[in-house]
Amino acid sequence: MSATLAPRVVVVSRRSELDELLARHGTRAAADHFLRQRGRDLQEATARHEALEAALTAVDAAVPADWRRGRVDRGDLPRFLFAPEDIVVAVGQDGLVANVAKYLSGQPVIGVDPEPGRNRGVLVCFRAASVAKALRAVAAGTAGARSLTMVAARLDDGQELAGLNEVYAGHAAHQSARYRLVDAAGRGERQSSSGVLVGTGTGATGWTASVAAERDRREVLPGPEAPSLSWFVREAWPSPATGTALTAGVLGTGEELRLVCESERLVVFADGVESDHLTATWGQQITIGLADRRLHLVVPG
Repeated sequence: MSATLAPRVVVVSRRSELDELLARHGTRAAADHFLRQRGRDLQEATARHEALEAALTAVDAAVPADWRRGRVDRGDLPRFLFAPEDIVVAVGQDGLVANVAKYLSGQPVIGVDPEPGRNRGVLVCFRAASVAKALRAVAAGTAGARSLTMVAARLDDGQELAGLNEVYAGHAAHQSARYRLVDAAGRGERQSSSGVLVGTGTGATGWTASVAAERDRREVLPGPEAPSLSWFVREAWPSPATGTALTAGVLGTGEELRLVCESERLVVFADGVESDHLTATWGQQITIGLADRRLHLVVPG
C-alpha cells in the first residue's frame, strides 16, 4: 500500500431479489402476488434482502474511519475504474467474485458471504464480522491469499476479455456457430457447433464440469491455481464441410486455442455475463489462453 495514500475499500454487491422484484412490479403487494403464483411468497425474498443489508452494514462499519471508501453495483462494474491500491470486498454469492475478477489487475479481494449455509462459500469465504480483521491483515501485508488462474480471450484487433471461471465463444443466440478451430498442437478443423468453452480450475465446478461429466472427461479439469485450462466444443455437428475430431483438450503455459470466425458474427463473453462481450466478425481470429494476471483471493488466516 502507498505510504501517503490511505487504502480505498471498494464494496461490490448486486441488487437483491427483493429490489429486483420491486423494480419490476412496483409494490410489495404486486411482488407478493407474483411470487405466490409460483408457489413462493415475499417472506423468503425479504429475509434474504435483510441478510444482505445487514452484511453490507457490518462491512461498512469495519472500514477504518481514515480509509477511503467506494461502492459499486455489479451492473456498473464495466464502467467503474479500480485503482491499484484498492481493496475489494465482494458481498454476495461466489459468482459475484467471478464477476468482479475480470476488471481487476492484482487488487486483493475479500469475499463475504451474507447468508452462511446457503451459498457454497468457495470464493466468499468470510463472514461480515471477520472483515475488519481481514482488512487490517491486507493493509499490513500479512493476509493469506490464493492466486487463482484466469482465462483470457483476445481478438486480432487488440480487444481482450478475461474471466475467472470460463470464456465462451459462439453465436450470440447460442445457435450454430461456424469457425475454424486450431488447437495448441497446430491441428485445425472447420466446425459448426453450439460454441467453444474454455475454463479454469475455479470454473471446473460449474459449466465446464457439466460438460466434462457428460463426456466422462473429468481428468482434463485443472485445479484452481494450476497454470492450465480445459476446453470443450459444445455439440459439434458433423457434415461434409465440418468435423468433430477436435472437441476437447488442455491448454498449458504459452499454449493457445485459436478460432477463426466463419460466421457473420460471433460473441465472446466471460463468466456468464453476456452483456459484457467482444464481437468477432467474418475472418477475425479469437485467441484464448491463460490470462497474464491472476485473482488474488484473500482467505481466512
